Amino acid sequence: MSDADELARRVAETLRAREGTGPALGIGLEDAREGYARVAMIVRKDMLNGKNMAHGGMIFTLADTAFAYACNCRNANTVAQSASISFLAPGREGDRLQAEAREVSLAGRSGVYQVTVSNQHGETVAVFQGHSRTIGGAILPEA
Repeated sequence: MSDADELARRVAETLRAREGTGPALGIGLEDAREGYARVAMIVRKDMLNGKNMAHGGMIFTLADTAFAYACNCRNANTVAQSASISFLAPGREGDRLQAEAREVSLAGRSGVYQVTVSNQHGETVAVFQGHSRTIGGAILPEA
């Protein structure tokens, strides 16, 4: 593992340890590297909408979490400037949803990230695009 990938992993683990949302939803960190992160969760009954499908906000949260880990990978405090999502297939109770975030472009303090959310069958459930903005400071003070 490269030093950049090791730093990305440590940053993602630190962010996850500080947050309440990811652990409350059962979002697990599976991988984090420079410009990349993968997270997953199991859709529970309390995550369903009135149509018995995964609530869009739950899918967005999963994608946004992967985006956050990917865009903060260099230990530069970075936030979402904007994000959008397209829902392509329903998530169902018991589905294991995985979100993979990839850096598309990084220019100065702005970045663009594509996140694909898929189920355990490899079907694409949603596609998310996030625009990031680095605001300064470090996540890991010793790095």
